[in-house]
Amino acid sequence: MERREGAITFGQKPVTLLGKEIKVGDKAPDFTVLKGDLTPYSLKDAGDKVKIISVVPSLDTGVCELQTIRFNEEAAKLDDVIVLTISVDLPFAQKRFCSAHDIDKVLTLSDHKDLDFGLKYGFVMEENRLLARGVIVLDKDNTVKYVEYVKEGTNHPDYDKPIEVAKELL
Repeated sequence: MERREGAITFGQKPVTLLGKEIKVGDKAPDFTVLKGDLTPYSLKDAGDKVKIISVVPSLDTGVCELQTIRFNEEAAKLDDVIVLTISVDLPFAQKRFCSAHDIDKVLTLSDHKDLDFGLKYGFVMEENRLLARGVIVLDKDNTVKYVEYVKEGTNHPDYDKPIEVAKELL
């Protein structure tokens, strides 16, 4: 398994990312995560839409909350784009979070069971078994068109660039 030591920091401390780093131009690997009702969800289920994948360590933290709210607001303005938010939070906690914050335009998905998404996309932080913060944009054919691994896990991602890239793909 690929390991990228010190690729990012989390709380200003270097962490090791596990899995293959995804890059622009790559064909996005399929993955399986869990929906709120504990049923599996794969990349194939998103169909042939443009996809924005917002990756967060935990919805119950300030930056992750704001990131999810922001992408929920943006998703309301983007026709033919599906926004997926993936974390290792349990599906029950994700449902509670979405209900409490009126999150209804993004699909929150849990990678807690197998870390299938995190390992295939290189987002698993070995030291704490959370996903690193980032954003990925896939075109309708699931080719990676934008990727950001946020260098410091407690910082916000670039919100404008992935939205711009997604709009250009429509």
